[in-house]
Amino acid sequence: MRIRNRVRTISRADSHSVAKGTIALLLILAMTKLVLHFVTNIWGGYGYFRDELYYIACSEHLDIGYVDHPPFSIWMLAASRWLLGDSLFALRLLPALAGAGTVFFTGWMARELGGGRFSLVIASLASIVSLINLAMGTFFSMNSFDILLWTLSAYILIRLIKTGAPRYWPLLGLALGVGLLNKTGVLWLGVGIFAGLLLTLQRAWLKTKWPWITAAIAGGLFLPYILWNITHDFAHLEFIRNTSGGKYSSLSYVTFITGQVLVQNPITLPIWVAGVVFYFFGKEGKTFRLLGVTYLSAFLILVLNQHSKAEYLSPAYGFLFAGGGVAIEGFLSKRFLRWLKPVYGFLLIAGGLLLAPLTLPILPVETYIEYAETLGVAPSTFENKELGKLPQFYADMFGWEEKAAAVANVFNTLSTEEQSRCAIFADNYGRCAAIDFFGKWHNLPRSVGRHNNYWIWGPGEYTGDLVLVLGGNLEDKRDIFERVEVVAKVNCAYCMPYENNLVVYLCRNLKIPIQELWPRLKHYD
Repeated sequence: MRIRNRVRTISRADSHSVAKGTIALLLILAMTKLVLHFVTNIWGGYGYFRDELYYIACSEHLDIGYVDHPPFSIWMLAASRWLLGDSLFALRLLPALAGAGTVFFTGWMARELGGGRFSLVIASLASIVSLINLAMGTFFSMNSFDILLWTLSAYILIRLIKTGAPRYWPLLGLALGVGLLNKTGVLWLGVGIFAGLLLTLQRAWLKTKWPWITAAIAGGLFLPYILWNITHDFAHLEFIRNTSGGKYSSLSYVTFITGQVLVQNPITLPIWVAGVVFYFFGKEGKTFRLLGVTYLSAFLILVLNQHSKAEYLSPAYGFLFAGGGVAIEGFLSKRFLRWLKPVYGFLLIAGGLLLAPLTLPILPVETYIEYAETLGVAPSTFENKELGKLPQFYADMFGWEEKAAAVANVFNTLSTEEQSRCAIFADNYGRCAAIDFFGKWHNLPRSVGRHNNYWIWGPGEYTGDLVLVLGGNLEDKRDIFERVEVVAKVNCAYCMPYENNLVVYLCRNLKIPIQELWPRLKHYD
């Protein structure tokens, strides 16, 4: 009896030691991801990203909903700005932390699926070098939180399947609810989980109260955004309809499918394909087939949409990387294949470093342009836009301060009386948000605009008798104003072509009352 007790005690000690070693290894891998972004944010990073500036504007209009996104990320940004300020490093701290958390839970899932150290290292490295994960950790948006919350939800599901403990259901409801309050694409995850419950051995749970409690928790957390949409003419649905039929209309199921390889980094392809095989055909993975069905369901939903961006499915790859890590570890454990473990690990790191500058803005701009040309990588965009030397992701980090300065130079030539009644108008949220953010240093009033939330925020008390307009063409201005002067032009070398050579107009006396004109200006996309 004493011998048995001693053996049991040693076993517990060994298990505790293994767990501590695993956590330490995962923390090192997560910190690697964090340091990559810290280095970029301190010495690289280019400038403020279009959507970052827009998110900052939204954080100054706190609400329970917005045209193009739910409110969670905006609340997080408001808290971050209050604590840390508006520097690039401060704004990008939370996305970097979310990316590190994604790496940690991806590796931890591999361990929970029965993998050893090699599997969790491979899974974590795949998460680190994923090009879309690098991109989303590079600037502030809802997407870094989206990837983390999908990964966390998958981890909870694995624990639920392994233990059968009902306590994991409310945690899943919380993760899904916060996820929905961050980005509505979590609905695909919810549909996938439900399909997985129906089509796998876990269907027995549907006879209990727990999945329905989970749905109620998630729905309750999402309810504020539903109510906001009801009171705003279902603005988010209109936004989705317009984007699918407009700027994303050139996308197809072919671009979506091929895009999976590109956005995840081609070097990770064997891992996530092995993950799909693991969940559907692997002996160890069949217990967790629910996750395979979840991925396939989300995949089919986005394919059937026909105009989905490839990145929309990126949050699902954490649990594919985890399953793939376990499968590859098992395959390479054969004696004559063991030598391939360090080889593939090296290739994963080398491939990640080779392609990282494509979505991690660490290189000087001209160096990046030469580097991309050497690799044969042409500038790209998911939208129907003309491109310059840079892909849209990088081009949208240039030119914003120059725009605000050009507007300010004209505004400051006006008399004090004219300034008090002069509105500053721009067609898209990037231009408006740039004026609002950089204009603080030039004593500019807040801008007004027609794009997404700027239209909802309205024209304020302006009457339209004096308006500075950034961008657009002269004829359109003359149609609605009695007098129009071209007063400035602003250039930017690296921005998107449609954001270059913008004209600033000084317009006087609207021909149509502002209350009558404003409803016609609405532009959601």
